[in-house]
Formats: sequence, C-alpha cells, structure tokens
Amino acid sequence: MNTRKYEAFYIVAPTLDDANISKIADKFKSIVEKEGGTVEKAEKWDRRKLAYEIDGHKEGNYILMHFEAESKVPAELNRQMRNSDDVIRHRIFLREEEA
Repeated sequence: MNTRKYEAFYIVAPTLDDANISKIADKFKSIVEKEGGTVEKAEKWDRRKLAYEIDGHKEGNYILMHFEAESKVPAELNRQMRNSDDVIRHRIFLREEEA
C-alpha cells in the first residue's frame, strides 16, 4: 500500500450551525477512513469573510483536514465535496514531505 499525505481545505455555507458543520466534517473524515486512509487532524477554523462573493455567500466556515491515504482517496473525496450542496469551495493538496 503506497500512501501519501494530503491536505483538504474546504469552505461550507455560513448559514450552518456548529452541529451541522461537525456532521459535514465527520462525513468527509469517514470517507477517508472507509477507503483505508487515516485522518491526522480535522479542525474548524473561524467564519471568515470571503475575498469575493461565491454563490451569493459573502462569508464561509473554513475547515482544514490533514490525511494520509492512497491516491484514489482524494479523487473520491473531491467527487463527494463537488456533489455536496453545503460546500462552497474546496481544494485538495498533496503535502510536501518535511525534510
């Protein structure tokens, strides 16, 4: 099993309360774990003003998740985030190895 380290950064709608944000974060965390990956950390940042309006939203709740998984997992996570109505924007990055 050849795993790599990734970082998923996504913004959810500002209209959601903390309970719903936690459910969304847990959903994406479980997708990684179900596919055989491990989540190092998943943390909610503050609600912040967006640089520009996205789908009528001027603010968003930022969430950062670090995980380690095979290369197929980010593709599935990306698909799930793209299909979620609550996710405004998302990006998944390959983390560079620390020297």
